Amino acid sequence: MDVSVSLWVGTIVVLVALVVADFFIGGRKPHEVSIKEAGIWTTVWVVLAAIFGGFLWWHSGATPAGEFFAGYITEKSLSVDNLFVFILIMGKFAVPRIYQQRVLMFGVIIALVLRAVFIAGGAALVAQFSWVFFIFGGFLIWTAWKLIKEARADEEDEEFEENRLLKSIEQRFPSTDKYHGTKLFIRENGRRLMTPMLIVMIAIGTTDVLFALDSIPAIFGLTQDPYIVFTANAFALMGLRQLYFLIGGLLKKLVHLSYGLSIILGFIGVKLVLHALHEQGVHVPEIGIPFSLGFIVVVLAVTTVTSLMASKKAALAEQAEQGGQGGQGEPEKLDA
Repeated sequence: MDVSVSLWVGTIVVLVALVVADFFIGGRKPHEVSIKEAGIWTTVWVVLAAIFGGFLWWHSGATPAGEFFAGYITEKSLSVDNLFVFILIMGKFAVPRIYQQRVLMFGVIIALVLRAVFIAGGAALVAQFSWVFFIFGGFLIWTAWKLIKEARADEEDEEFEENRLLKSIEQRFPSTDKYHGTKLFIRENGRRLMTPMLIVMIAIGTTDVLFALDSIPAIFGLTQDPYIVFTANAFALMGLRQLYFLIGGLLKKLVHLSYGLSIILGFIGVKLVLHALHEQGVHVPEIGIPFSLGFIVVVLAVTTVTSLMASKKAALAEQAEQGGQGGQGEPEKLDA
């Protein structure tokens, strides 16, 4: 896809304007986000992504548009899995619900900036070395296997562990253990202290970058166009805050999500290996974008349906078990 400097600049300006509008309309005043508000904003971001995909179709044709939608859906589904960790982080730092949207907003902005650096580096590698697709493909296949193992382990007591950067910041800079509204720094006894608000924002942002280690290679398996990779990531991330509040309570019901994501990552990994072999002159079949997009959508749909069915079955079994235990009373005593 031929992307001019003016298109890059215009796209970044529009994305920044959308983030600013999101902040001033829905995120400036701390408040608990209702399901209705989260649903409206989630719909808005999805519609905006669809409009952008339509723009790509008009500007450059069906192939770039198909690559964008395949990348967007993949990044969005991987982001849903990230929400599990975001919930753990919110619990770890005991973030009041009224401030959670502010934390997510700035955490996502940090993640978006850092991902842009990752994308630039990945694009440079892809452009110079075709063999890097072997590494990306192998890494995704390994990640897919790791997801399956973690899903089968069914670790219910998972806890958030701070990364090295976060630990280093906490050790080197004095901080307070109390929230002071949305303030990031306060002065106490003449000392400038960080608040937990800043620490948790950094935790969200840097943790999301760790997830980029599999999501960035995944989207490069669908398109090698840096413009599409960046915009797909941007639209997937910018609606993540509202999605957190919309489906936060439903995440536990998506019991098969890890299996679905592992299938998708494994599929893209194989696609990357085939592409790498093709680049090396080996005559192997390549997987096209239409098939990739259809495969991803079908896997996510089946995963969602089977997850909800399994959750409903488990809930009914639990209710039956509780009902059986409740009906067991002390044996009646016979009159002498």
